[in-house]
Amino acid sequence: MSTINLGNKTVGKNHPTYIIAEIGINHQGDVEIAKKLISKAAEAGADAVKFQKRSVNRILTEEGLKMPYDNPNSFGKTYGEHKVALELSESDYAELLAYATAENVSLLASGWDEESVDFLDDLGVSFFKKASADLTNFPLLEHTAKKNKPIILSTGMSDLDTVKKAYDLVSEFNDQIAILQCTSSYPSKYEEIHLNVISTYKELFPKAVIGYSGHELGISVSTAAVALGAHIVERHFTLDRTMKGGDHAASLEPSGFQKMVRDIRNIEKAMGSNEKTVQESEIKVFTKLAKSLVTAQDINPGTIITREMLTTKGPGTGISPMDLDKVLGKKVTVQLNKDVIIKETDIEW
Repeated sequence: MSTINLGNKTVGKNHPTYIIAEIGINHQGDVEIAKKLISKAAEAGADAVKFQKRSVNRILTEEGLKMPYDNPNSFGKTYGEHKVALELSESDYAELLAYATAENVSLLASGWDEESVDFLDDLGVSFFKKASADLTNFPLLEHTAKKNKPIILSTGMSDLDTVKKAYDLVSEFNDQIAILQCTSSYPSKYEEIHLNVISTYKELFPKAVIGYSGHELGISVSTAAVALGAHIVERHFTLDRTMKGGDHAASLEPSGFQKMVRDIRNIEKAMGSNEKTVQESEIKVFTKLAKSLVTAQDINPGTIITREMLTTKGPGTGISPMDLDKVLGKKVTVQLNKDVIIKETDIEW
C-alpha cells in the first residue's frame, strides 16, 4: 500500500483517514459564505476543504452557455449565467487559501480546465482533485499530472476499464495518486454505491491510496467505507441543506459532518490488530463470568479423578474446563469437599 502527502499530512496505511469537506459551489459565489464554510468544516474536524474552479467560457460551447436553466436552484436564466454566478474570483481564492491556512485546513479545488489548473498551481495548492466528470478528459488529466503534485481521482460515472486507463495515463507522469470510489448521483441510492469496489481498487492499484467520495444521505456508508479500507473520505458540505443550489440536499451540515468525523475516528481505533488476544479490560469480566472445574462430591486424598466427580461452575479462578481431559486420571493430594474449585496444587501432576 502506498502513501501520499496531502498538505502536511501523510495519507495511507497506518495513518489517519484524510477527511475532505467538499464545499464545491455551496458558497453560492459569495466569499464570505465560503469563509464561514471553511471555519465550520475546520471546527467539524475536516483535514481539507475543496472548491471547484472553472473557466466557464472554456468548458462550455456557445450553445451550452446559452442553454436555458431557469429553475428553483438556478442562479441565472442560462446555464452559462448560472455557472458564472457561482464562480469565485482569483483574488477570492488567494484570500480563501490564507483563511484556510489560518484555520489549519488544507485548501484544494478541482480544476475543470487547463487554465484553472494552472491558476491553482500558481496559487500554491499542494495537491489536485479531478472530478468524476473529467476522468475521461485525458488531455486535462495529463496536464494536471505533469504538475507533479499529488492527484486524487474520483471515479463516478465510469466502469473499471475507464478507471484503469485513467490511472495508467496519470501514472506515466505522476506516482502520487489516490483513487476514490464514487457514484455520481445526488443523493446516491444505497444499492448503487458498491463499497466493495474499494477492495477491487486496493487489489488492482496497490501503489495508489484508495478512498471514497460519497453523495448518499447520512453518514453510515461513509464510515463503513473506512472499515473496508478507505484512507480518504470526501463528502459535500453545506451550512444548511435547504439553501438554494443543486448540491445542498446531498451535503452534510456541520453537525452531521462532525458526527461522521467522530465515527470515523472511533472506527480507526476499533479496527485495531488482526491478532486475537484477551484484552486487559476483559480479565475481571472473565474471572466473574467464566467457569472452573468444581467438585461434584467429596473427594479423599489419593483418589483418582473420574468424570462424575467433577462439574463446572463460576468464578473462573480455578482450572479451566477446557483442561478437563488433563485432569481426568490424576490423583488428588488433599481432602476436597463437595462444591469447591479445584486448584492445580490439589492434584499430583
